[in-house]
Amino acid sequence: MARPRTRVPVFGPLDPLLDLFLGYIRVERGLSPKTVDAYGEDLRDYFDDLHRAGIASADSIEPTHIEAHLAKLTERGLSGTSQARHLASIRMLHRFLLADRITTKDPARAIERPKPGRKLPVYLSVPEVEALLSAPEPTRVLGARDKAMIELLYATGLRVSELCGLRLNDLNLSAGYLIAKGKGSKERIVPVGQIARISVEHWLDGRRAELLGGRDSLFLFVSRSGKRLSRQVFWRKLRYYALIAGIDRPISPHKLRHSFATHLLEGGADLRAVQQMLGHADVSTTQIYTHVDSRRLRGLYDRFHPRA
Repeated sequence: MARPRTRVPVFGPLDPLLDLFLGYIRVERGLSPKTVDAYGEDLRDYFDDLHRAGIASADSIEPTHIEAHLAKLTERGLSGTSQARHLASIRMLHRFLLADRITTKDPARAIERPKPGRKLPVYLSVPEVEALLSAPEPTRVLGARDKAMIELLYATGLRVSELCGLRLNDLNLSAGYLIAKGKGSKERIVPVGQIARISVEHWLDGRRAELLGGRDSLFLFVSRSGKRLSRQVFWRKLRYYALIAGIDRPISPHKLRHSFATHLLEGGADLRAVQQMLGHADVSTTQIYTHVDSRRLRGLYDRFHPRA
């Protein structure tokens, strides 16, 4: 389905080149009609700006014209990702024009790809997390396992692969920490809170052995078959408990990781400490949460500064 146009098209001498290019990607490249339409929509916007700038031939197009077009896309509120898609269409057009000797230069070659904006993390509120944590029934074997997993995920901010990959010897519950094995097999120490420790100890106190039925496993969280619980099964379990908790929006293990980091920062935790617990190699990755830290600082400023 074509995207709705918000501008009145301007017809000019470059239009036949657009028709030629669209015919090329449709016939010779064999692109689907939807893809051809998407290229057409992006490039008609581009050609409209070129026509308004008085450009009458492909050889008259300069990098500054492309940059001006991208700037107008910014004014219209298009994201960096959308601008990058527009630029990809423009680059493909100019490569085609140069290859077919319709023009003698490629003005798009010197244009840098716009950086996509980073989306703010989606996280659960504290009441939503509490409702989710209350959903599993810990008196049942699977309920005890699932509650321990969700409690531990929220208490530590582990990735779901790290959670499912935990081994018994990765835990030191008496000291209140675990060893997580992250990307690139890098290990990090992550503290475990008291409530999560109690849930894990409850799981280990007979329930895990009951599920294993005399079998052995190195892994902390196991399935009925005695194997390590998979990420896919845990994902489905989490969705199930979200429905029980009355959470009517999509949920994933990563949203609990976001919730862990967000709630820590809301409580006053240092960004560098959160970085270490999440296992981010670079603090710039953790800075997606600075919207929370900034909001907290603003609240402190408004509360305590005499001139706020």
